[in-house]
Amino acid sequence: MNLKIRLALMNFLEFAVWGAYLTSMGTYLVNIGMAQSIGWFYAIQGVVSIFMPALIGIIADRWISAQRLLGFCHLIAGALMLSVATTQNHVFLLYSLSVAFYMPTLALSNSVAYSALTQANMDTVKAFPPIRIFGTIGFICTMWLVDLMGFQSNQYQFVTSGVFSLILFLYTFSLPACPVSKGDDKKSLVDAFGLRAFTLFKQRKMAIFFIFSMLLGVSLQITNGFANPFIHSFKPMDLYADTFGVSHANMLISLSQISETCCILLIPFFMKKYGIKNVMLIAMFAWVLRFGLFAYGNPGNGVWMFVLSMIVYGVAFDFFNISGSLFVDKSTDPALRSSAQGLFMLMTNGIGATIGTLSAQAVVDHFTHELKKFDEVFVVGDWQSCWLIFAGYALLVGVCFALIFKPQPKEVHE
Repeated sequence: MNLKIRLALMNFLEFAVWGAYLTSMGTYLVNIGMAQSIGWFYAIQGVVSIFMPALIGIIADRWISAQRLLGFCHLIAGALMLSVATTQNHVFLLYSLSVAFYMPTLALSNSVAYSALTQANMDTVKAFPPIRIFGTIGFICTMWLVDLMGFQSNQYQFVTSGVFSLILFLYTFSLPACPVSKGDDKKSLVDAFGLRAFTLFKQRKMAIFFIFSMLLGVSLQITNGFANPFIHSFKPMDLYADTFGVSHANMLISLSQISETCCILLIPFFMKKYGIKNVMLIAMFAWVLRFGLFAYGNPGNGVWMFVLSMIVYGVAFDFFNISGSLFVDKSTDPALRSSAQGLFMLMTNGIGATIGTLSAQAVVDHFTHELKKFDEVFVVGDWQSCWLIFAGYALLVGVCFALIFKPQPKEVHE
């Protein structure tokens, strides 16, 4: 099979595992009486991302080839995810252990692809993006599968995730072998954990950038955790009970991922024309729109606001994550490049997202309550205030960033 097709299938399976539950898990947790734990279930992804990818990366560098380790991690993660589906006892513990082995595979799958493409003498910069797109397609496909099979509010979403993990475990035996470093160039623990990159905080510009990256990272997982329960909260209302949005919330939310794939293509143009500060500001104010449209939309005659919110998500997510990563790459010494990227991920998807989901949980708990109807449990109440608080926070971060962050003139359009 063509190498690019093989790697595209690997990416498809890699993100299909995640898409099966990431946007619908909140609704399941509400249904089993764990609505107040949604924040922790999403926060644990950030917590384990602080240390597990680095630990697994050390093993892949020194002892076990990346493609083999990718398979073993998915075997363990998949088995644990299937266990989550079989019991309502120790759900959080089993889920946390599964996620602890899944999150490192996001980096491992990239390593496998880069290694295979390099060995085939292909340009990774040109060859990898079209391959990576299939990861988002896989994510969308399992979102739709879970939606159409009626798994959004039950444990079978975890079964779906676990099965795809086990399929990928078997598939890794067909992937090209990745070399294990045997020389003296093995990374130290300081390098592996990206600790050397913390010296960048000595530069005022970079310190401000990383702090604001963390502050905006607070917004990253909020809609993943709470959008589905929010849309389902309309079901007890006769006016909205049979609307498409309520019946197929995951399919509606999947427009966000579709938008994400399209917005990636806009980044080079916007970065060149408007520069890092303006692109980041566009992302920040896109988050304001993302949350604000949720506040005033509904699955009936206001569904267009939900759809627009999903479209805006592509700008909010990509313009922040990818543009921020490019800025870090251009602003750091090549010797610190990998560590700096690790620090950017730590500040955004680690610390920022963890704080964000736990804070969002507190806000939602304050303004909403549980309601049982149709043999289901719904989180109902003043959702509008929740979304407006999130929008207000993103607006405040954007305004402060505009006033405080001042890149050098030569960096404005890089």
